[in-house]
Amino acid sequence: MTQVVQESVRMLEMLPESEQELASQLIKRLVLAWDPDFTKLTPEERKRLDAAEQRIDSGEYVKDSDIEW
Repeated sequence: MTQVVQESVRMLEMLPESEQELASQLIKRLVLAWDPDFTKLTPEERKRLDAAEQRIDSGEYVKDSDIEW
């Protein structure tokens, strides 16, 4: 979690519960405006995906066909 996200969470927790819902709805609208189809990757997701692709490329995975289901 980034420093900005941690600070945002701390500030949200300072609000009364009735205002927390309003702030949550605002955040949801911002995220939807940024990525309406939820297809963009966050920097952390990109990092994890790149690492997974590197493991696949280096052969560090098990094919479904190799598993005795």
